[in-house]
Parts: sequence; structure tokens; C-alpha cells
Amino acid sequence: MIINTFTYQVDHGWSVDAFPEVDSENTLVLIFAAPAYRDELSLIEKIYKAYPKSKIMGCSTAGEIAGAQVNDMSLSVAVLKFESSSLILTSTSVQSPSDSYAAGEFLAKQLPVEGLRGVFVLADGLRINGSQLVSGLGHVPDHIPVTGGMAADGAQFQHTWVLHEGQAVSGMATAVGFYGEKFHMTHGARGGWESFGPERKITRSENNILYELDGKPALALYKEYLGKLANDLPSSGLKFPLAIRDGHSDTKCLVRTILGVDEENQSLIFAGDVPEHFLARLMRASFDKLVGGAVESAELAREDLNIGSPMLAVAVSCVGRRLVLGEHVEDETEAMLEHLPDGAKQVGFYGYGGISPYSTGSCDFHNQTMMLTTLEEF
Repeated sequence: MIINTFTYQVDHGWSVDAFPEVDSENTLVLIFAAPAYRDELSLIEKIYKAYPKSKIMGCSTAGEIAGAQVNDMSLSVAVLKFESSSLILTSTSVQSPSDSYAAGEFLAKQLPVEGLRGVFVLADGLRINGSQLVSGLGHVPDHIPVTGGMAADGAQFQHTWVLHEGQAVSGMATAVGFYGEKFHMTHGARGGWESFGPERKITRSENNILYELDGKPALALYKEYLGKLANDLPSSGLKFPLAIRDGHSDTKCLVRTILGVDEENQSLIFAGDVPEHFLARLMRASFDKLVGGAVESAELAREDLNIGSPMLAVAVSCVGRRLVLGEHVEDETEAMLEHLPDGAKQVGFYGYGGISPYSTGSCDFHNQTMMLTTLEEF
């Protein structure tokens, strides 16, 4: 496998003099772009023209990861030419969040199971319900890893997009399937957030809308904990996500990020589903714990790697983590890269959620989590 990574930054231009000449049917191009490039596609068009045979996918972000760097107003690009593996790229449009399950199911069914070794997904971060998309993707057998992320537009929560046939399209989900005995994908997903306050039962919810905790209005309870920070909802809520689990015996906690509030109904709108009867607890973070979560992700992904093979690491983190880390955000991307094998290349983005198995088995939808996917070919 031949791996090339490069960037475009407003002040510096392209980081390479010429695009690598590796166009082929088995070349994958990943493009993670600042949201503003929706209205200025000329740079992305140059990439499409350079790789007419290749499979190209990408999305808008809340920060573009290139190596250990986290950039804004940039493009972070990876070009992978596989020598023994083949690719199938498929996409579907989603008109409303209620279509999210069907979108995941469609993507899964477009990828034949025979020979399938891994799936990577990118989806609109606002129009698509990540939990329902992942449920639909459950039609991919559990032994095949499915990872990916949800597009973002900084902390604006207004317009996110996914690349489709050279256009920046909202309401789109796209997936690439990797085929061949020599292809290998690993993954890791950890958060590093700390729970606080009492654990409460979700007594009323509908998909990703939380109405009541312990029979009390969810928004009112949430505002009690946030105090003055409640005046800045929903953006301030990014720093205080919710941990949910399916009862006291469930050791797997999933994290949910607030996307919006409904004052009239006293409800909270999350990026993923918050099922009734689950237990929920508020979370907060420290720099050290978040960076520690990123390191855990890298260590989990490293466990099954074939050390010595060319490898690309695709990092998908969440915008709330970036807001908490602030100017220290590169501490987590640098720490992750340091815990990967020498020579590993890293690209990725900050988004509105990620897709990855918690450890093994079927994929889950995560918020406020650092997810790492590695791609290699033996």
C-alpha cells in the first residue's frame, strides 16, 4: 500500500509541489475540509481532477487533523493506493432524521459481505441521526469492523456536508468497503470524561430527544447543574455531555452530546439516541483525562497491528473535546501519534460524533470520544 498525506492552508498553500500520481480503481482519497469550502470548491475540484478513477470521500469539520496538527480553514488529505485490496464506494441521501436507519441499511446492503474486511463511513452531522444510522449499519456482520464519523461546521451547528461526486452535499451518507485478504483494519474508541452528580433514569424520551429524568423535566435539571453556563446553551453543553448505559449491570457507557434545547417542551436534543429506561449521568473533563482517553484509543488500535506495514491512522474526535482542550488540543493528537508505530501517518477531523465498536463486535455511535481507525495492507 502506498500512502501519501498532504494539506492545503490559506497562508501556506499546498504542502506538496504536485499531487502524488497514484490514481487507480483501488485508490482511496480522504478529504477533511473546513466548512467554508462548501462555497469555494475549486481546491477540492483540483483533487477530483487529479484522481478521476479513485474513490473519493470527505466531509466538513470542526478542525482538520494532519499528523499531530489541528488546523482550521484547511484541507487535510490522505491518498492510499492499495496493491492487493479492492474498494466499493456507495452513498445515499437522507431527507430527514427519520430516514437515518434506512440510510444505514442501504449502505450496508450495497457492500457485498463476501471478502469484506472493513467499512468506513462519513455522514451529515445534523440531518442524520447517528444512532439510527449505526443501527441500520448493523446489517454488516459483527466480525467486520465499521468505523467513521459525522461531519461538523465548527461549533455553529448550522450546515454540515459530505462530498458526493465533487459536490459538498448536506443530508448525505457515504461508505467505503475494503475487500481482500491482505487488508487489515483496527480501531480504538475512548473518551476520558469523568462522571459527576447522581445517576438518573431516563423516564421519557423519543429517539434523540430527552424529555424527563426521574420524572422531572430534563432541561430544568440540566440548567441546575450548569448554573450561569446555562445562558450559553446549547454550545456550553458541549463541555458537559451525558453518559448513558443500559442498567446497573452494563459496564459500557456511551456518551451523548447536546445539539439543541427546546424551552417550550423543556427537553434536550442530543446527537444520538437516549433510550427510555437507560441510566444517565452528567460528565465533565480535565485536560489530562481527555488526553489519556486519546492514548487509550491509540493503544487499543495498536493491539492487532502488523507492526512494520505502511499504515494510515484516521482520527475522529468530537468538537466538545476541542472546546475543552482549547489551545492544548494538539496534546491529544500528538499523544496518539506517539503511541502508534514509527512511520505511521495520521489524518482526521473533529466532528459531531463518531462510529466505532466500543471494543469488539458491532459498532456503536459515540459522542465526545476519540476514535482511531487504522488502515494497512499486509
